[in-house]
Amino acid sequence: MQDPEKSLWTLVAMGAVIGVGKLLASDEKLSIRLVIGRTVLGSATSMLAGVVLLQFPDIPHLALLGIASGLGILGSQTVEVLLRRRAGKFIGGGK
Repeated sequence: MQDPEKSLWTLVAMGAVIGVGKLLASDEKLSIRLVIGRTVLGSATSMLAGVVLLQFPDIPHLALLGIASGLGILGSQTVEVLLRRRAGKFIGGGK
């Protein structure tokens, strides 16, 4: 496997672990749907760190993983809050 592919899969795996870890640390009732949803969301937001490679192609791998963890934690929280607001407006009749 080439280095860019390793970075990609490392970001996906790290985001998945962050998503599941956040779920396990919360008080929410565990369900398969919630575990899969948080895993996908964490993976997707961690993958945004790959955009940093466009600006800084020689960035150290550890720095890239640090950026990915921050995005995995903060990014998924932000996306989740925005989706809940939109769902509330949609379900609530657009108020």
